Amino acid sequence: MIKSLLAGDEGKTLEFKESCRSLPKIAQTAVAFANTAVGKIVIGVKDKTKDIIGLSDPLKDEERLANAFADGIRPLLIPDIQIHAWRDRELIVITVPHTVGPYYITAEGPDKGVYIRLGSTNRRAGPEMIAELRRFARNIFFDEQPCSEISSEDIDFRAASEFFSAVSRQLTPPRRRSLGLMVNHGGREVPTQGAVLLFGKNRKDMFPDAVIRCARFHGSNKARFLDQIQIDEYLPKAIDSAVAFIERHTAEAFEIGRVRRREIPEYPPEAVREAIINAVVHADYAIGGMDIKVAVFDNRIEITNPGLLPFGLTLDAALSGVSRLRNRVIGRVFRELKLIEQWGSGIGRMIAACKESGLHPPRFEEIGTSFRVTLFGQRVTAPTIPDWHGRLLEYLAERGEVTTKEAATIWKTSDRTARTRLRKLVNNKILAEVATGPKDPKKTYILKAVM
Repeated sequence: MIKSLLAGDEGKTLEFKESCRSLPKIAQTAVAFANTAVGKIVIGVKDKTKDIIGLSDPLKDEERLANAFADGIRPLLIPDIQIHAWRDRELIVITVPHTVGPYYITAEGPDKGVYIRLGSTNRRAGPEMIAELRRFARNIFFDEQPCSEISSEDIDFRAASEFFSAVSRQLTPPRRRSLGLMVNHGGREVPTQGAVLLFGKNRKDMFPDAVIRCARFHGSNKARFLDQIQIDEYLPKAIDSAVAFIERHTAEAFEIGRVRRREIPEYPPEAVREAIINAVVHADYAIGGMDIKVAVFDNRIEITNPGLLPFGLTLDAALSGVSRLRNRVIGRVFRELKLIEQWGSGIGRMIAACKESGLHPPRFEEIGTSFRVTLFGQRVTAPTIPDWHGRLLEYLAERGEVTTKEAATIWKTSDRTARTRLRKLVNNKILAEVATGPKDPKKTYILKAVM
């Protein structure tokens, strides 16, 4: 277990601590993990170098940690605290569950003591994030909330019906209710925030940032732009407009056939469309001052939406097909309009489309309080893998770890050459070191975890 944890880097679900000296910081991390996603805190490992130094009195540290969590966190949080032995050292691994909160540091209170995990850091949650955590606890979605100050007359149901007619569906009053576009509130039927976002006649009054800003930049940075537009249309139409902007500003190649030539777009249309739909469906429209951004560069496209992954969902889970909607009304409507085919399949289709086109796989990342998909335009050239690299991977697949001396034997080379090669693989983030320090004679190498 320890080796598999050391194979990863600190991030959304993992943190290393040298000791228990800073209990408040450890409690803060536990709160952040509980609010964001299941996480592990490994104590007895240097966070920068990952040298395994161990703990002198793990039983005492375990008791201190249990008391700090019980007294310093509300609601009551009970992480799993385990002592693990590794060679002649002992460490503590704390597994923090993700559950209904929001959790907060008792001394700081429920308004200032709530923390979430952003990358490898703990950040104090602002009012909007705390509100989302509370909605999550009640299984309430932002776009399902009623808008009591307006009526059905403020929703362009005529335009909405035309979208539904285009896919041979009818948007009847009962259908509006089942989709969550209209709800009963205080004895009368009123639109939801999802209805306003999708088809509101004056939605800019309520959601001025619910737009898609598109820009075409010169080169590979944002120093100079060539074109830009702001798309403020009903969301199903906005997707078409954003895709059209990308198509207008990306190249096409031609393949000459026996009878006619075939146009080959620089980016696979399915990947582009899925990325735009993903941004619109999963954007956090409760965050003020942030909009969806589409940035087209010479070598890539970046599609960024406000909002992290939904609470409890990690990037690894999302890549494996797990889906958790942030906007249930928008999701339902998009599925009815056949913009979404199957829950959780969008990311997989993006990856498959890029692979089939010979492109680098898309990059998915959380940046600040936003989520970004990057599509790369350059064609993939098969890397040349040295023979010694392949032999090492075969050995690791069978044994799981390798020492410098074993690597030298595999490669039939000197220890110095083996050490140089292993260091190169560590620097390239292919291998991870497992050691008590840089001069540990029992140092081993394992394959690095992909986080």
